[in-house]
Amino acid sequence: MKPHFTPVADSAVLVTFGKALGEDVFQSIVAFDKALQQSPPSGMVEAVPALVNVLGIFDPVQTDHVELQVALEKLLSGMSRNVLQTQNRVVQVCYDGPYAPDLKAVAQACGLSEEAVIAAHLSGDYKVLMYGFAPGYAYMGGVSPDIQVPRKTAPVRDIPAGSVMIAGAQCLVTTVKMPTGWSIIGRSPTPILLDDPARPFLFDIGDTVTFERISVDDLLKAMG
Repeated sequence: MKPHFTPVADSAVLVTFGKALGEDVFQSIVAFDKALQQSPPSGMVEAVPALVNVLGIFDPVQTDHVELQVALEKLLSGMSRNVLQTQNRVVQVCYDGPYAPDLKAVAQACGLSEEAVIAAHLSGDYKVLMYGFAPGYAYMGGVSPDIQVPRKTAPVRDIPAGSVMIAGAQCLVTTVKMPTGWSIIGRSPTPILLDDPARPFLFDIGDTVTFERISVDDLLKAMG
């Protein structure tokens, strides 16, 4: 699908790469996002990648929808997906006791043992698709079909930061205390919010993620 451009309000252009998430759409978004980081068009102030599109936000004093679209089309025409450089990020997770309150329910829903759910989660093929909802809230695709469960019918309040959760084909690690309707199957001490203005979050869009199992003792030690 040829990228489609849509003006948004008075200060943004939405570039849409497809109607549904797929590998080709995903690779196009990652490549476009990195190209924008390396060579942002004049007047553009921020790029916000999502599942099937990228929002280009601009300063209306410096440019407008037409000028930005021309610049974005030029960038797209010279863009290559053959030089994408992504990183694999390791996230530790403890699946034990009170740190995995929904593990048993997920196992029952999927007809598996709790250890089989853990093994399936550890073997997932995770990629960071987008950020949303809260700071550092990275949506990852790649949850094994064997443990894909829907969201709960009602959210639960005060879920602690570091909760490892799944819903459908997606997984994420919470960064702040918040409500959620996702299934909590573990807790991670791995810092996602970084004390670095130049790099505020652990993940970049397109990064792969490997989950590494740790014990309760290791979790408590890491959490201080």
